[in-house]
Amino acid sequence: MKTFFLVFSLVISTISYGQKHDARLAAAYKVFEADARFKHALISLYVVDSKTGKVVFDKNSQVGLAPASCLKVVTSAAAFDLLGKDYRYRTALGISGDIKDGHLNGSINITGYGDPTLGSWRYKNTTDEVVLNSFYESIAALKIKSAAEMIIDNSKWGSETMPGGWTWEDMGNYYGAGTSSFNWNENQYTVNLKPGKLVGDKVDILTLKPYPGIQLVNELTTAEKGSGDQTIIYFSPYSSMGFIRGTIPRGVDSFKVAGASTDGAYSFANVFASRLNHSGITIVQGTKSLFNSLMNNGNQVVIPPQKLLATHYSPPLDSINYWFLQKSVNLYGEAFVKTIAYEKTGFGSTDTGVNIIKDFWSRNGIEKSALNIIDGSGLSPANRVTTNALVTVMQYAKKQNWFSSFYNALPEQNGIKMKSGYIGGVRSYTGYIKSKSGTEYTFSFIINNYDGNPGAVREKMWKLLDVLK
Repeated sequence: MKTFFLVFSLVISTISYGQKHDARLAAAYKVFEADARFKHALISLYVVDSKTGKVVFDKNSQVGLAPASCLKVVTSAAAFDLLGKDYRYRTALGISGDIKDGHLNGSINITGYGDPTLGSWRYKNTTDEVVLNSFYESIAALKIKSAAEMIIDNSKWGSETMPGGWTWEDMGNYYGAGTSSFNWNENQYTVNLKPGKLVGDKVDILTLKPYPGIQLVNELTTAEKGSGDQTIIYFSPYSSMGFIRGTIPRGVDSFKVAGASTDGAYSFANVFASRLNHSGITIVQGTKSLFNSLMNNGNQVVIPPQKLLATHYSPPLDSINYWFLQKSVNLYGEAFVKTIAYEKTGFGSTDTGVNIIKDFWSRNGIEKSALNIIDGSGLSPANRVTTNALVTVMQYAKKQNWFSSFYNALPEQNGIKMKSGYIGGVRSYTGYIKSKSGTEYTFSFIINNYDGNPGAVREKMWKLLDVLK
């Protein structure tokens, strides 16, 4: 009997604690939404008990809002199921034609299948040095001194490198790099700048590496010390000219910013041809990308290389996903979307990939109208997602055998495992919180159209989430 009363008391105590917790959250939210910064904002907060699924708090959970990078959990979880955590991208090296007297009377062919990590600095086996050396050794084994041409096959995903809805001020910057079936160095390049001595002085562009094959119109000026990177690169796909505007701080010898290349195949071709030439192998007629060749020659048939020399494989998907969520690498998310389309239909289209993802989630409890999305990373301000949908994704992930990889990839912020999102006028968070009593909550929290400093809004959101701890 004593045991019964002890267990009964513990249960009543737990229920009472949970009710007080819920009440404190409701009270804290009431104070939060009354803040002057949110007078014209739309706020949604949805919280459930992770174990039972019971709704703890619901405010506007069925209203579609711009989610920013919180959309990445939708793409990530779908990729785990549709591609598998061990999925690897490949890049194939081959040749066509005959070798006679040290000359390849044909082409060196490199075929891309969308690997977003090729040439990336994030993994030991993907760095530019490792990839270039590996491909070079395969060519050197042929004991040739020259080849007629080099062809980069970047045709598998067509001409679209960026989803619709991305803004002009995002597309030219490193975080707005588009993706094709051949990517290199995460489709980024570095602009090395030299500020002037005085505020308002002109800024000089020293170098662009690796050279992206474009001309940048320099409209930069020098700002005060400590003002940081206030640059924006304006660029569009397949253009030969872009603009760099804004300011960098004075008081330093050089200042580096990162831009987005629209043609990874071009960047790779330049560095690989240079590597071959430096080692005594000449590409006589130069290099071309197959996609550009197809554009110039209409419906030309893609002829695969006659002989495969080597295949480079990417890290597994769960490793790619780690950086996708940890550092919010938009390129990886857009590659996941196109890869899903390519593996399911044979062609890597963003629209097709998005539709497959929406179909997947509709089979797992999310109405398609609750996922009104047009990309895989959340960079487009036109995306609309409900907090109910995001919580459903997070709850679904907890039940899957790949959950540990997914959970590990979520950043820890403010002592909470959660993905964050931030674009103009948008702050968002979704993740898991464990309270002192041991109860775990799954939540999604989005604000659109707030007023004021983004950092101050973040702190207020974190303070409200602290109530769940």
